[in-house]
Amino acid sequence: MANKSLFQSIIGNFIPKTDTFNEAGGNAYSFTPKHVLAQYAMTGCFNATFYASAENQLEKILEMSQNIEPEFIAKLALYSRERGFMKDMPALLCAILSIKNRDLLVKVFSRVIDNGKMLRNFVQIIRSGVVGRKSLGSLPKRLVREWFENRNEENIFRASIGQTPSFADIIKMVHPKPKDKEREAFFGYMIGRQYDETKLPGLVQQYEAFKAGKSEEMPKVPFEMLTMLNLSSKNWVEIARNGSWQMTRMNLNTFARHDVFKSLGMDKIIADRLRNPELITKAKAFPYQLMSAYLMTNSDVPKIVTEALQDAMEIAITNVPKFDGKIYICPDVSGSMSSPVTGYRQGSTSKVRCIDVAALVTAAVIRKNPDAEVLPFECNVVTNLKLNSRDSVMTNASKLASIGGGGTNCSAPLAMLNKNRAKGDLVIFVSDNESWVDAKAGRGSATMQEWQKFKQNNPNAKLVCIDIQPYGTTQAPDRQDILNIGGFSDQVFDVISLFANGQNQGEHWVKVIEAVEI
Repeated sequence: MANKSLFQSIIGNFIPKTDTFNEAGGNAYSFTPKHVLAQYAMTGCFNATFYASAENQLEKILEMSQNIEPEFIAKLALYSRERGFMKDMPALLCAILSIKNRDLLVKVFSRVIDNGKMLRNFVQIIRSGVVGRKSLGSLPKRLVREWFENRNEENIFRASIGQTPSFADIIKMVHPKPKDKEREAFFGYMIGRQYDETKLPGLVQQYEAFKAGKSEEMPKVPFEMLTMLNLSSKNWVEIARNGSWQMTRMNLNTFARHDVFKSLGMDKIIADRLRNPELITKAKAFPYQLMSAYLMTNSDVPKIVTEALQDAMEIAITNVPKFDGKIYICPDVSGSMSSPVTGYRQGSTSKVRCIDVAALVTAAVIRKNPDAEVLPFECNVVTNLKLNSRDSVMTNASKLASIGGGGTNCSAPLAMLNKNRAKGDLVIFVSDNESWVDAKAGRGSATMQEWQKFKQNNPNAKLVCIDIQPYGTTQAPDRQDILNIGGFSDQVFDVISLFANGQNQGEHWVKVIEAVEI
């Protein structure tokens, strides 16, 4: 008869030894510096999370970037902006490139700093001094000037929302040279100097006339430029009628408060816009943004509109793949998952929690993979929850998000599967990876010990760990059968699909980023 203790010790040798502790005090594995930076780029929003402050996040990012080649930083800036649709991190990475590699900054600047918000972020970060400089310097000034030169006056005017810095501040910093009398008048208007009113763009003249009460014609400008004015219900109806998809999603309660839905047919107009597949794609909508809108709508928003948000969710997750074989998905519903997914920010903390995103990913997977089994976990696996894959994504996500609390035990689902000698091909975790309940002596994390046992019965199985908080450690390190990925955009599913189909080997997510073309 085989010596069981000897056999177990041999198996243990295949489990890598943990090399650090996570924020909750449990033993864990460190990511490579590139993976850490990528994780922060796709999940960090410079707000306080459950375990880490915004200052700690920034310090970690700056520390990691010191020893990473500039080319990877440039590719990560593109990846996090173009595929993750992040805002703060891509701007910070460009600011870091202004110190590390000016040529690469030139190559990626226009693709990353692609709107007014991104421009203000970039300038604000550099002026703060966090990357080692407080002035823009000659090259960043030139790039900012070119940003203005490549846009006409009306586009610049529409993008000029926000302060600290305002567009007026930026124009004064970089001194863009007017190319003609119209541009000269426009810049004078923007920075509060003398200008020829007759030379202003028609849109600016319309805006000023409306603001002064000289015209009833509503200018087609971002509604943020209008809300400070004394608007009538008719004005609000017109704003809602002409609004973009994202603006509509974010202002349903505002529309209700200003009686927009009392106007005949406006509820249907808004609902049709929200469920329009082309507009959803163009808006680069995160599914969690739809959940946020759904959670925040009050009783004054018509049912047809809230139902349209559910329809929009079904459209937004259409690229979730159908995976081959037996699937298990394990959402973390522990206490730390109750924190806002984008961190705590005074006055504007998101209502969407980490547990909501975990529930949303889970619901999306079972919608496309109805035979997948769901194993929510905290200290133990939660077994009293039944989900119907035919229910809407929003319904199932709400059911999952309603449970939770307790400590984090990432190994619990695998332990249950091993106890039942379960067969499986793909196991997906959605967590903050801050496991501590299962911390114990022995080689490797408890998750890796249980995964190794699972592999004995399922030698071709693969494990995916989706991390939705920027902490920099994992319970299962990357290898041929294990993928770690961070973020909450639908890009996550693309990477999982590549991995499940065997198209990535080792350091899977980092290689996807390294494949980005500059």
